[in-house]
Amino acid sequence: MLRLCRNSSNNKYMKKKTIVTRTLIILVAGLFLYAYAIRPLVINHRTTASVDDVEKQKPVGPTFSADSAYQFCADQCTFGPRTMNSQAHEQCRQWIVSKFQSYGLTVDQQQADLTGYDGTTLHATNIIARYQPEAQTRIIIAAHWDSRPWADNDPDEANHHKPVMAANDGASGVAVMMELARLLYSDKSSTPHIGIDFICFDAEDWGTPQWSDQQDDPQSWALGAQYWSKSLPYGENGNGARPIYGILLDMVGGEGAQFFQEQYSKHYAAGVVRKVWRAAGVVGKSSFFPKREGSYITDDHVPMNQVANIPTIDIIPYHADCPQSSFGPTWHTISDTMEHIDRNTLAAVGQTLVQVIYTE
Repeated sequence: MLRLCRNSSNNKYMKKKTIVTRTLIILVAGLFLYAYAIRPLVINHRTTASVDDVEKQKPVGPTFSADSAYQFCADQCTFGPRTMNSQAHEQCRQWIVSKFQSYGLTVDQQQADLTGYDGTTLHATNIIARYQPEAQTRIIIAAHWDSRPWADNDPDEANHHKPVMAANDGASGVAVMMELARLLYSDKSSTPHIGIDFICFDAEDWGTPQWSDQQDDPQSWALGAQYWSKSLPYGENGNGARPIYGILLDMVGGEGAQFFQEQYSKHYAAGVVRKVWRAAGVVGKSSFFPKREGSYITDDHVPMNQVANIPTIDIIPYHADCPQSSFGPTWHTISDTMEHIDRNTLAAVGQTLVQVIYTE
């Protein structure tokens, strides 16, 4: 754009510049008309290149079974709420370990006594199931497996001290990992070139309840992931090579879920975000993974990034128009049950991860 000037000398200069500019415009217009005349050649060349790039990214790997993942989710709920130090928690631990072992994975159990926000000693177990433990290139797929002890976001205040079944907020992430493990075990047509550490983090959901007179402390959440991140069972004294990145699954089975790009994920692991959202597009699940920004979420991936220094993203729903919670209407309520688990959501997340695994 030409900027108007007040003195005469500048005005003369601007007039000359205007003439030159008009000449350039005429030349550009001529070139445009020439390009327009040969547009089939130029446009077809560019279109072909673009189509070729897209066609290179085809869906790969086995088909993720939403029915199987749904059943794995229901199986966990048969134990009841898996709250810390409960019988249901212990029974579910045994079930998770045995299921991963039945699919040929090497399973380690990292046990620790952790301290809850209220001083309660929590007997926690992080379950680490390794696929192809000898592989030097590894990734992490993780979720928490414990249940929230208090439905402190329930619309009925009478339910605020009741435990949450956690069909979505806990069981769904484990269910997706379990189905991936089953697929890797049963599908012999192709083998991924990477190793995978499936990690079930414990004591994630003992964070300060809303009804407490204590101020919410971010450190009261994700206790199992904090412990794991400080001890890092890798390297010379650990088991296997250090993973190059991680993907955390949290609430990945709910009705109407969309997974926005969480902000800690973009800050610490932007490349992994692009990789996963691109994979969702390739397998036709872009509607579940819109390229829109979510918010900053305190979750297991925070210590994984900040303490363990392993770039990790969080696949977590964002319900922009839900008045009760941006995590959805069942979050930390007694309604977080199997009735609100959607096979379509499980399939979207699961098939996206299959694409990531088999193209790594």
